[in-house]
Amino acid sequence: MTHESTASEITTVRRNEETSRYEILVGDEVAGFTEFKEKNGVFLFPHTEVDPAFGGRGLGSILVAGAMADHAARGDTVVPICPFVVKYLRANEVPGLTVSWPPSARS
Repeated sequence: MTHESTASEITTVRRNEETSRYEILVGDEVAGFTEFKEKNGVFLFPHTEVDPAFGGRGLGSILVAGAMADHAARGDTVVPICPFVVKYLRANEVPGLTVSWPPSARS
C-alpha cells in the first residue's frame, strides 16, 4: 500500500508478520506502527505510535486506514482498543470490515 502524502514524500504501509504490526514508512524509514494481536480468530489493535519527528502529517490516519483495509480484504474481525484506532473507526467507514467493539469503546 503506497501513498503520496506530499509532493516529496512517498509513504508505504506494510504488514510486518514478525513483529505483529503494520508499519508506515516515509521513504525507507519507519515513521510509525500499529500493533495487532490475534486472539480467538479476531485481531486486537492495542497500540499505535508515530515518531514525533513525523508528526502533523496525517501518517497515523494513513497507517490505520491501510491496516483496516488489509483486514477488511482478508475478511477479518478487528477489535479496536487503541484510542487512535477507536477514533479512526468511529469517523471512517471501512468497506467490508467487521468491527467488534470492546465494552470500553462502546458509546
